[in-house]
Amino acid sequence: MKGKALSYADAGVSIDAGEEAVDRITAAAVRTHIPGVVSGVGGFGGLFALKEALGSLEDPVLVSGTDGVGTKLLVAIEADAHSTIGQDLVAMCVNDILTSGARPLFFLDYFASGRLDPQRMATVVEGIALACEKSGCALIGGETAELPGMYAPRHYDLAGFAVGAVERKKLIDGKAVDVGDTIIGLASSGVHSNGYSLARKVLFERMSKKLDDVLVDKLTVAQVLLVPTRLYVRPILDLLGAVDVKAMAHITGGGLPLNLTRSFAPRTAALVDERRWPEPPIFDVLRQGGPIEGAEMRRTFNCGIGFCVVVGQHDEARALECLRRNGEQAFVIGSVVEGDGEVRYL
Repeated sequence: MKGKALSYADAGVSIDAGEEAVDRITAAAVRTHIPGVVSGVGGFGGLFALKEALGSLEDPVLVSGTDGVGTKLLVAIEADAHSTIGQDLVAMCVNDILTSGARPLFFLDYFASGRLDPQRMATVVEGIALACEKSGCALIGGETAELPGMYAPRHYDLAGFAVGAVERKKLIDGKAVDVGDTIIGLASSGVHSNGYSLARKVLFERMSKKLDDVLVDKLTVAQVLLVPTRLYVRPILDLLGAVDVKAMAHITGGGLPLNLTRSFAPRTAALVDERRWPEPPIFDVLRQGGPIEGAEMRRTFNCGIGFCVVVGQHDEARALECLRRNGEQAFVIGSVVEGDGEVRYL
């Protein structure tokens, strides 16, 4: 059957909304520019000049990472609170590449929805840009996709991609880790961006909580769950200039058991004492509300430690002082022992 001529808008895609969204985020992206940025948002590809950015590095190694924020997005969507989810996205990527000793250089994002809301997208990207600024990396591009029929109303998806660089001889690969080394844990800001499928099941199904119910410390469920993932870039880069760091780990999905020893040298393991750091109250709420057994808690959530650093015992005091000077809550949470890559608990 013939009818009126169809347009892309009739199929549910608004080119005008896409252009408006790009216009809204351009200024935020420009604020993140650092030496090396050749072109920013709007081109077919983001251009970055390594020579300008790396300067004195003689044998640079590029380190890349990509990630998303999982079902934490569903909490942001239901709460209609989108200002901090961008930091979660950036943190998940830059904290990962940081573990190799790399300084983040640039970041790209992917934003997809069934129907593009330029204002909401601009809010998300503003959060991405702010996190890039805090991490010293440039937001140089991305992709905005409007996909009618792909997503439920109001829903959207996010993914990010970060690239950094490190001098080859300063690459941190864990090979120097030895028995007796000190493991330092940096406090998380809360649940970060992992374990939300289980957290949502406990809070919304088992405990019948609503987003605006008060949960802990006079904060609502939404406020607690949407605390953004902590950015560890600047404190760790400062630490790398102060002491000999042997290994690092970003504590994400899998918790300490599946992340802490990922780069440890052969025939070494970790012995951790959970009494060494204060656990944010949200984790006990989840533990009791499930209930969730101890082993499952440890391998699903960060349980209060978002990043770990391994140093020699002789560098322990200096490392703690450096991290605390940079505003981190840092604790000696354990030591390296003989083993086969496992994480043991006292």
